[in-house]
Amino acid sequence: MSNQRSNRIIVVDDDPKLRELLRRHLSESGFEVLVAPDGLALDRLMLRDRVDLIVLDLMLPAEDGLSILRRLRGAGDKTPIIMLTARSEDIDRIIGLELGADDYLGKPFNPRELLARIAAVLRRRAAEPIAGAPESGNIRFGPFTLDLASRKLHRDEVEIALTTGEYSLLKVLLRHPNQPMSRDKLMSQARGRGYEAFDRSLDVQVSRLRRLLETDPAHPRWIQTVWGVGYVFVPDGQE
Repeated sequence: MSNQRSNRIIVVDDDPKLRELLRRHLSESGFEVLVAPDGLALDRLMLRDRVDLIVLDLMLPAEDGLSILRRLRGAGDKTPIIMLTARSEDIDRIIGLELGADDYLGKPFNPRELLARIAAVLRRRAAEPIAGAPESGNIRFGPFTLDLASRKLHRDEVEIALTTGEYSLLKVLLRHPNQPMSRDKLMSQARGRGYEAFDRSLDVQVSRLRRLLETDPAHPRWIQTVWGVGYVFVPDGQE
């Protein structure tokens, strides 16, 4: 993998062997990699260095991964975060996505899979439809405006905070009005990877978007479910 500049990644895990394995593997793939055993060390690194992405383990001493994620997002930090979780911790993965994680990966995992997830998140972060040219323009629906240049969503004049994953998913839906989209197609276009069986992350992010957009999330107006297919964005005044 080649980068015009090295993206800086922080790996936060209390297992020194895993930290070293990921540091070596990601460094060989062209990233600048910093490592931290806990949240305190992460804070020190983030005060000192610009960070492009954080790989954050769920189970950490003192302050766990979910608490760190909640603290960072609560402070307005939008650094992309990929959570590492045990495969039995499905509820924690969902909570992580609800709190603003961009993706997750269950342990044990192949480092190549983590590399693919990192690449997909960073592509979403700096997505440019034409090489060298940033996106521009606005997509408006109801009282909402999605600014493609700033990657921000506003309701009237009030900004609504979106994670990288939520922004990418909403943009794909808005660009395909009245077109039912399967989960696989949504995952491919929004995340750069296919849909995996039993992966609830997409549905969790749709639910989160509905809570941000809908007057009644239980009866959504904008993002509707197409049973047996996936989801569809319905513009103003249409069924």
